[in-house]
Amino acid sequence: MEPHTGTLVVDISRAKAEHYECVYQCTARNKHGTAVSNNIVVQQSRSPLWSKETIKPFVIQEGVSLVLPCRPPAGLPPPIIFWMDDNFQRLPQSRRVSQSLNGDLYFSSVLREDSRNDYICYARFLYTQTIQQKQPITVTVLNLDAINDTMAAFYNDTDLFSEDPADERKPTFLIPSGPSSSKMVLRGQVLEMECIAEGLPTPDISWTKVSGDLPAKRTSFLHYQKTLQIVDASESDAGDYRCTSRNPLGSVHHTIHVTVKAAPYWISGAPRNLVLAPGESSVLTCRASGTPKPSVSWSMNGVPIENSPKDLSRKVEDDTIIFTDVQTGSSAVYQCNVSNDFGYLLSNAFVNVLSEPPRVLTQANKVYQIIKNHQALMDCASFGSPIPKITWFKDSRSSTLDGDPYILHDNGTLEIHVAQAHNSGKYTCVARNILGIYENHIYLEVKEPTRILKQPEYKVVQMGRSVVFECKVKHDPSLIPTMTWLKDDGELPDDERLIVGSDSLTIIDVTESDAGVYTCIMNTTLDHDSASAELTVVDRPDPPTDLELTDHKKRSVQLTWIPGDEHNSPIQKFLIQYEDSLHHRGHWHNLTEVPGTRTTAHLKLSPYIHYTFRVLALNAVDFSRPSFPSRMVKTEPAAPDENPTGVQGFGTEHDNLVISWKPLSGLQSNGPGLHYKVMWRQKVVDSDWTAVTVANNSKFVVSGTPTFVPYELKVQAVNNHGAGPEPAIAHGYSGEDLPVAAPENVQAVLLNSTLAEVHWDPVPSKLIRGHLKGYKVYYWREHSLHKHNPHLMENQILTFSGNHTHRMLPGLHPFSRYSFNVRVYNGKGEGPPSPTLRFDTPEGVPGAPTSLVVTNPNLDSLTLEWSPPHDRNGRITGYTLKYQPVNNSNELGPVEELALPANETSVTLLNLKYSTRYKFYLNAKTVRGAGLAISQEAVTIVDEARPVNPFGNVSSLSGEDGTLISWEYWGPEQNFYVEYIVKNTVASRQVDIATQGWFIGLMCAIALLILILLIICFIQRNKGGKYPVKEKEDAHTDPEFQPMKDDDCTFGEYSDNEDHKPLKGSRTPSNGTVKRDDSDDSLVDYGEGGDGQFNEDGSFIGQYSGKSAIRETAEGHESSEAPSPINAMNSLNSFV
Repeated sequence: MEPHTGTLVVDISRAKAEHYECVYQCTARNKHGTAVSNNIVVQQSRSPLWSKETIKPFVIQEGVSLVLPCRPPAGLPPPIIFWMDDNFQRLPQSRRVSQSLNGDLYFSSVLREDSRNDYICYARFLYTQTIQQKQPITVTVLNLDAINDTMAAFYNDTDLFSEDPADERKPTFLIPSGPSSSKMVLRGQVLEMECIAEGLPTPDISWTKVSGDLPAKRTSFLHYQKTLQIVDASESDAGDYRCTSRNPLGSVHHTIHVTVKAAPYWISGAPRNLVLAPGESSVLTCRASGTPKPSVSWSMNGVPIENSPKDLSRKVEDDTIIFTDVQTGSSAVYQCNVSNDFGYLLSNAFVNVLSEPPRVLTQANKVYQIIKNHQALMDCASFGSPIPKITWFKDSRSSTLDGDPYILHDNGTLEIHVAQAHNSGKYTCVARNILGIYENHIYLEVKEPTRILKQPEYKVVQMGRSVVFECKVKHDPSLIPTMTWLKDDGELPDDERLIVGSDSLTIIDVTESDAGVYTCIMNTTLDHDSASAELTVVDRPDPPTDLELTDHKKRSVQLTWIPGDEHNSPIQKFLIQYEDSLHHRGHWHNLTEVPGTRTTAHLKLSPYIHYTFRVLALNAVDFSRPSFPSRMVKTEPAAPDENPTGVQGFGTEHDNLVISWKPLSGLQSNGPGLHYKVMWRQKVVDSDWTAVTVANNSKFVVSGTPTFVPYELKVQAVNNHGAGPEPAIAHGYSGEDLPVAAPENVQAVLLNSTLAEVHWDPVPSKLIRGHLKGYKVYYWREHSLHKHNPHLMENQILTFSGNHTHRMLPGLHPFSRYSFNVRVYNGKGEGPPSPTLRFDTPEGVPGAPTSLVVTNPNLDSLTLEWSPPHDRNGRITGYTLKYQPVNNSNELGPVEELALPANETSVTLLNLKYSTRYKFYLNAKTVRGAGLAISQEAVTIVDEARPVNPFGNVSSLSGEDGTLISWEYWGPEQNFYVEYIVKNTVASRQVDIATQGWFIGLMCAIALLILILLIICFIQRNKGGKYPVKEKEDAHTDPEFQPMKDDDCTFGEYSDNEDHKPLKGSRTPSNGTVKRDDSDDSLVDYGEGGDGQFNEDGSFIGQYSGKSAIRETAEGHESSEAPSPINAMNSLNSFV
């Protein structure tokens, strides 16, 4: 016995193992009781030798059945059987030859090739790791003739199994025998049934269950359907099974009746330990089943319960012990033994009568971290007797946690099926029984889930380029994430080309080995998320190889090749090129294309060419490199197969005919000495062909032809080996000449004041002397019919292609005189003009007046002056004047209308509103109607007796990038100046100095000094002092900023230096937005602008600005805020 354990060690090195063969049982005891183990049977493994025997050889007729017995020695456990030859090679098995479950070798019918002398049966004993061999068996298979020849030699020494010839026969079963048999199997074990039949031809075996279906998931067929195997047998597998053997001559059936027995097995599990408090009641159940039904016996502490001390709290009823009102000291170990003919079950159950206050075994203050929307399980493992009752509370413990969303399990665990953020917090688990209460605190933290927001995408990248897989992730900020990249579910290769970023993977200079599936995994301590994308690396294909020319004929050849690697981009097509080393050595020409699925092409060849071929493959990336050239193929010269194309005839002079054509290429010449036979004749009946031979040229000029005569033309290709096919007839004309006639019956029809239609008769074709191109209309405007307009000569030409007899003349001037003529033109030029004709266009509506000027504006009147329209388009019959007021919002008022005579060029409007803007519209009229209007705006002047400020509703709106100043204006001008002062305050701390005591005292002192100075100045002024500001303003039409003199007792300008610089000005944008200048310079630094001035109180006044003369009289009367001696002033003169 090993110390401190229950292990029994038996040393069999000094004794025989069979001395220890027996049944062992382990018993464990302490003060609470005794437990016993199952019986342990110890047996020695044995591997006995085969008994010596003489095995006679088998001589058998071909086609009959044969059984070779094995009959291995009985071993412990039984050996594994297999058949091999003397070279230790397994003998082949098939439908015809197979091994049975008992190890015998069955032949449904023997063949001549089954003859051999080394059929050896082997038995392998697993525990002893030994293999025993049976004596070899000899089998000789003879046909009927061989049996007759050898019968005498073998008759005395062998037995013949059959004396009749082996004919084809229906199947019969070798095993099992008879029409039916039976088999028993234990529940949970493997059910194996076999049927082996003989017959000729070899029969097939099939299985069915008579009383139901075979269990598909537990059924398998072995040994070529001869063995039916059902694993994990159950009571439902009992019944009748039928095996059927069938060949073309018939069939035979055998029925196997299967019964299923069962060793005892637990129904609801082995008896469980009980922990009872004094006075409690419970039951101990030992519920099992089996076939046949097992018996149940109880023991207490290893002693049959009927022999144990009596206990009034205990009552045994078959498979149950009932405990009622147990008392301290009743603790014991009970054994339940369930047995039948096929086995037994033994189980120990400890009944512990205990009195114990509750304890919580779960770690105190344990923190559970859960991902949002996941299940949360918070443990509260407890111990106590009686069993403690568990309750849960959260945070303030206002109520117990019971019901949705909480689930309280029997073991005290609190479950939240879908945890949310508000479920986070402190939880209290309370365990209580009659002996006490125990509390334990735990904490739940619900974290945000880790999610990949942007997953890597499928990429197709060309080799040598770079690729980036993005993997952007969102996670709970309190969790530490770890990004991991995998390639094909393995680690990334150790390659500096793979750059792992915080949220990306970059692969530079991609190679073919980089192709695969890349996965980004974001891990935290609680969860993870992953996403994958595939990288496909593509490249242009490798060049085709092994070009081979076959089936060479006079005008064709077959070209085959082997495609190169397409590099993950399918080949779309193959381009076949050739080199003509006879005519253009070193130049490759495209010959044909074939689809990418083909690797052969039938090529048509031309004569007199020395061909060398090569092939290029094209995929989505690019063309491959060219393949190595094929061998050379030479073709013999021949007469041309075709004639030149594009034959045409035309004239460059009036008395010639130029015949041109597209010459044949070297590939089309088919042989040396290429030249052309040029033929022509006039297109009249019975004309003869004239022919010339032309070489090294593609045109021929025929001189002395009549003007513009149709010809028939032919050009035939000829070489040293003959002429080409009969050429087709082309048509052409000899040279053109200028037309000799003008169109007749020319006339013009006026459609309106700006459109006329010209008509003419067509010129006869024989007078055109060429191809009719069209007609041209020359027309010009001589003068306007108005007496004030001079003569005009505006030549214009309208060209009309084609054979037309009338066309439109658009865009004419109304009330004008036009002249025109018509000419025909051909490819050579224009013919003579037709007689010049004239027509007058009617009156039209006039143009707008040339000008409209406002003069003499007064308080309630003004004068309008205008000039007549430049384009009168007729006789002016009068003018129409319309006007209406416009308010500050650009809204138009009611319209007034005046009709004015034609001889008027001005008008004075009375009774207008003062200081009001008006809009005027003036247009002229003819008998055809009113023309376009000219408009103008003007403002009546301000009443000097009643000064009115033209500005109103001035406001400002400050923003981050400036201040928007807006106003309303009803004066006559359109340009404005905006002037403003920026007060800069510099503070080192964010302190409200207005509430500081020192600041209040300083301000009081300054105010007192100013009051004293004012009193002194007032006294000096009364003594004859002079206030100079107004005089200086009157003396300067464009006043500048003037410092006040000390001797006048006035204030000079504030300055931080000795220089007196002119005030600077700048212009604001047209939208009126004024931005603050960032400078901290004083006002003296910006003294350049002449439009700004100080008022009498020293402030800077914004001035309305239009013209300088108006600016002097329109000074503003509103003053800005008085300047502070503490804050520097920054002034900007803005032009809006």
